[in-house]
Amino acid sequence: QEQLVESGGGLVQTGGSLRLSCTASGFTLDDWAIGWFRQAPGKKREGVSCISDRGGRTYYADSVKGRFTVSRDNAKNTVYLQMNNLRPEDAAVYYCGRDYSGYGCTHLESQSFHLWGQGTQVTVSS
Repeated sequence: QEQLVESGGGLVQTGGSLRLSCTASGFTLDDWAIGWFRQAPGKKREGVSCISDRGGRTYYADSVKGRFTVSRDNAKNTVYLQMNNLRPEDAAVYYCGRDYSGYGCTHLESQSFHLWGQGTQVTVSS
């Protein structure tokens, strides 16, 4: 069964850091573009970052550029999202998804990704 599991969320103060993990089972992560998304209460799920298949090109939303870094560890079949200098507006449930549209990271929209896990909560105190 193909699935993604997110982990690593928690409570941090403004300016703190967290590293989220997205671990795949049932398929090889490196064969697919993987996107990180977040959803705050009452808001739509928004794309935060993405890493392309094989080549490892990375993409970031303007709101997180320079603060977040996406990477993959193929040996662990895991994609990471390193989040530094966190702000209260970064608080949300974070999800990772696998591209199925074929557009990869060029369409970082939730409707173009699937295999959502349960998400991991990130809380940032001011």
